Amino acid sequence: MGDRLPTGEDAVLQRIGSRLRSRLGAPPPGETWAGDDAAVLLAAPGAGGPAILFTTDAVVEGVHVDLALVTHADVGWKALSVAVSDVAAMGGVPMGAVVTLGAPPGTDVDALVDGLAEAAERWECPVVGGDLTSAGQLVVSVSVLGRLEGSAPAVLRSGARVGDTLFVTGPLGASAAGLRALRADAGSSGPLAAAYRRPEPRLAAGRVARAAGASAMMDVSDGLGLDLHRLADASGVGFVVDRVPVADGATLADATGGGEDYELIVASGDPGALTRAFEGAGLRAPLRIGACDADPSRRMLGDQPLDASGYQHRL
Repeated sequence: MGDRLPTGEDAVLQRIGSRLRSRLGAPPPGETWAGDDAAVLLAAPGAGGPAILFTTDAVVEGVHVDLALVTHADVGWKALSVAVSDVAAMGGVPMGAVVTLGAPPGTDVDALVDGLAEAAERWECPVVGGDLTSAGQLVVSVSVLGRLEGSAPAVLRSGARVGDTLFVTGPLGASAAGLRALRADAGSSGPLAAAYRRPEPRLAAGRVARAAGASAMMDVSDGLGLDLHRLADASGVGFVVDRVPVADGATLADATGGGEDYELIVASGDPGALTRAFEGAGLRAPLRIGACDADPSRRMLGDQPLDASGYQHRL
């Protein structure tokens, strides 16, 4: 009997990407396919046409949401918002979404659509179509198209350079702490519960960071520890984190491994320009957490290794 293949999300995605590349080849110049928060496609390949961002995400009952703790409207909001966050991580603007809903009989579809509509209005990302199917559990899959404003390219995970300063756009750990509070008391309210139920993509921050010359960026969807390792792997650098900003009511473990914060990790070779750009746009100043290191194997939080902690699906 052969050895079992790795089942962790990153290993499976690498295997899928390798198989697809072996059949389809590399993307054409100017495009980015698998391996980033969103794909970058050219409207007219080979003719220097405008770039289009394309991403998809899914929210699954029992994996991403517990219907004993959230409403169907919360599920709709979350499903659209987490897909829009991928566009934010590239520095883009969402254009529209299509939604596939798989649901068992008795699902409150109207409430779920109301939540989708609330998020669509908030992020200026209309739901322009989709599909519907029966399923044994609730699954909401959202695909989003986005665009880039101005001439700067999309900000990829792979652009961080040695010496770049690392920032996050806000404190981390609120969503994980909110989930813990909801499990203790399903009627909990307040900012922690809201962070879990109604995540907010950092669209404005992503656009400003891109315009200010950010070298790399991604959203914190699976935990700072895991996502920072992913950015470092893509860029071929190490990192030293001096401090982790922790949301009020959360723990350091929530902030490094809890996930679903949807703040952005930003690498910049000109931290002063980045900070000034945020201030000029009326945004909260980005929070410095550390710097990129020349040794790709050096992944530190203070004087201790920072593990790649966070949530990975198992297949």
